Amino acid sequence: MEFYQQFVKEAYDENGVLTSFSIQCPAHFNFGYDVVDALAQKNPEKVCMVWCDQEDRERIFTFGEMAKLSNQAANMFRQLGIGKGDRVMLMLKRNYEYWYLIVALHKLGAVAIPATHTLMAADIDYRVKAVDVKAVIVTADNSEGPNELDKCDLPGVQKMLIRGQRPGYVDVNAAIETASEEFERVETLASEPMLLYFTSGTTGEPKAVMHDHSYALCHILTAKHWQNVRKDGLHLSVSDTGWGKAAWGKLYGQWLCEAPIMVYDYDQFDPRALMDIIQKYKVTTFCAPPTIYRFFVKRGITPGAFDSVKDAVTAGEAMNPEVARLFESQTGLKLREGFGQTESTLMIADLVGQPHHLGSMGKATPLYHIEIHREDGTVAAPGETGEIVVVPAADGSHYGVFMGYCGDDAAYASVWEGGVYHTRDLATMDEEGFIRYVSRTDDVIKSCGFRVSPFEVESVLMQHPAVLECAVTGVPDLGRGYRIKATIVLTEGYKGGGALSRELQQFVLNNTASYKCPKIFEYVAEMPKTISGKIRRVAIREKDGQK
Repeated sequence: MEFYQQFVKEAYDENGVLTSFSIQCPAHFNFGYDVVDALAQKNPEKVCMVWCDQEDRERIFTFGEMAKLSNQAANMFRQLGIGKGDRVMLMLKRNYEYWYLIVALHKLGAVAIPATHTLMAADIDYRVKAVDVKAVIVTADNSEGPNELDKCDLPGVQKMLIRGQRPGYVDVNAAIETASEEFERVETLASEPMLLYFTSGTTGEPKAVMHDHSYALCHILTAKHWQNVRKDGLHLSVSDTGWGKAAWGKLYGQWLCEAPIMVYDYDQFDPRALMDIIQKYKVTTFCAPPTIYRFFVKRGITPGAFDSVKDAVTAGEAMNPEVARLFESQTGLKLREGFGQTESTLMIADLVGQPHHLGSMGKATPLYHIEIHREDGTVAAPGETGEIVVVPAADGSHYGVFMGYCGDDAAYASVWEGGVYHTRDLATMDEEGFIRYVSRTDDVIKSCGFRVSPFEVESVLMQHPAVLECAVTGVPDLGRGYRIKATIVLTEGYKGGGALSRELQQFVLNNTASYKCPKIFEYVAEMPKTISGKIRRVAIREKDGQK
């Protein structure tokens, strides 16, 4: 029996495809003790993490070391008065300290709040006050985090620093080094808060998404049945630790499956450097958002870079089919998509062994009952666009869906209107259950009486060699309702202007319905994006509205 199987029940069809998956969560489950410490006891020398950075520094951690360091960190936190239920924010980039600090917080029963190190003072101030943060840990490693934190007036909030010293800050590295390696278990309930993520949201102030301790177990499905991680392999997910994607690919499911993770700690994204790391360390499973794959295929894949990779998956935003086609033609790897939210785990996926349909996100995973609903709440017909919703069990319980928005009960109630969880994402489902993404509910463009999905137009534009990235939005128009606009980042060697715009219009007309053709083109050096790398169409719309 595999280690993770004590926490789940699974069933497979005759082709080895997962057909049912249910969580068997102990009442007092705690990832720190029941996974990290348990695996340290089982095989202390088993590698759990390989870390390197752009300066060619390298550190390799075993489960034994991770258990010891997380105990020392837990003792440090306790000495500073941090305990069960306290909220601690971590702005730590991909620094390796993040891993044993977050495990330590789990052991204490404290609530960890991963956040990007790029937050400005106003962002930090909002988050700390919104959820009553007790301590903030920042890094001195090429980060403005300490300077931004010092601009905030946060009386009573403990300031902590890794990789440096600063007046008024606890030196985390020094404090851990002198702390005891022994730590007695703190009893926590699986139903108690463990993690809090502020959504990177495309509109409004970020909401504080709370997950309980069972959340970690739901990522067994993510790692085992989607990423296809291996105990003797090495998994690399591209994500800042401040993004929920890090929980999907850099910690919980991978370690539950005893699979080592690869952490590449970089400041400036360089597709060549990333491919060099994949090749050098012989990464076996790889996950990245579509943005990364776009850069790979548009700028050229290094020969041999993916020779060791057995499975490649993508999530975070919809994948343009042309990018997936190009990636497969250059590497031989089929890109398998997945869909979920900060509020959930893996809802929809192209799971291991399933038939692969290019352009489809796959099917609903066995952990979720997914339906496509019309605006009136009825189930959409096959092929009809509707909202992706999660239908809970009869008793209302559901593993893998968040426990609430901290401090905003009204927002939580609104996403559960009608007794189902509303994702606010639109899609279609065919007769076989394969789901294709359309857009966010607020991104649909109504032009000349037609409803236009930005993703459909973007997928056509991405096939043109001039287009590196694009975003399609609507510009208000008295006659049409909205005119369709394409904002484009060009690949090297192309120049924006009227001639290229006319060429792109003709290209769209040759490949899709005429009503979807953009009437306005804007060429930009870079796209506005969330911290997780998603293009913020709302920022483009707001900018256009100010003109």
